[in-house]
Amino acid sequence: MPALTTTASKFAPATTIRQYDCSVVIVSYNTREVLDRCLRHLKESSEGLSLETIIVDNGSIDGTVQMLEEQHPDIQVIRSEVNLGFGGANNAALSKASGRYIILLNSDAFLQPDALRRAIDHMDANPDVGLGGGRLIGPTQAWQPSARHFPSLLNDFLSLSGLASRFPGSRFFGRADRTWSDPMESAEVDWVPGAFSIISSKALEAAGTFDEDFFLYYEEVDLCRRIKALGYKVVYWPDVVVVHLGGESSKKVPQAIMSRSGSQLTLWRLRSEFLYYRKHHRSGARLVYEMERLWHLARQLRNSFGRGCERQAKAAESQAIIELLNRAWKETDGGRISPPRPW
Repeated sequence: MPALTTTASKFAPATTIRQYDCSVVIVSYNTREVLDRCLRHLKESSEGLSLETIIVDNGSIDGTVQMLEEQHPDIQVIRSEVNLGFGGANNAALSKASGRYIILLNSDAFLQPDALRRAIDHMDANPDVGLGGGRLIGPTQAWQPSARHFPSLLNDFLSLSGLASRFPGSRFFGRADRTWSDPMESAEVDWVPGAFSIISSKALEAAGTFDEDFFLYYEEVDLCRRIKALGYKVVYWPDVVVVHLGGESSKKVPQAIMSRSGSQLTLWRLRSEFLYYRKHHRSGARLVYEMERLWHLARQLRNSFGRGCERQAKAAESQAIIELLNRAWKETDGGRISPPRPW
């Protein structure tokens, strides 16, 4: 277990008495500049609330901790010598959190005015909700997927094939990200992205914290499944607005092949995908592996006979993904084991 160091803080460790309205947990990996901006938005959005903020620094080398000590000395900081991953880092903070609600916030996510108050009011008014999410938008106000259905072979195929993006208004083709729905309407959903979520401490205590086998990706999906299995609801609220840049930490990982959409580290995504399917769908891990492998084999073959740089680039991309699929399958033993951390 890597050494963890906690800086001096006015905040006490978690007890059975919930001392704050909410505990805000932020994981940072080499995101000094955006983290500073994130915290300034948080302070503006938390006026009148009883709040504790816990930052977990995942082995940053960009001066993040120094910035926090100089610019935000009242915030509790947990320093890890190595990258614990998203779930592992959050768990380190959750063990110390003492709020009635837990706010998970990405370092590149900026709460808009009243977002925090509205999220807490929604949770107070709906005790059957275990976890809630808000409306994620990009810097240009473009909508980001914020309310989603659980992964399945069908949903993954619709995304992989491009049918989901081609027919976003269809309830069938747009099912995974609910692109057919009105983003201004609240809805009960399967899961919400980990860029922002508010969790009932009671629900979290009952469901347990993040499964650390998921170093990055799918960990919030797994947690939502466990919370819903206990009878709690997962709900999307459009009036809780968060500007999300996306992929800021992932961009700091060297020599990694990233997807063209979503800024995902492809190898890590595939590992977590196989772990998730094995955990929740057993033989589904093999099926999703074969589906993606055959799709990219067909895509590679089709584009390899085409002319032009674009077609050849697509063929090369599919070849690279096939290699990563095979590697991730082998390294996870078909989704049965998580590779040694850090990934």
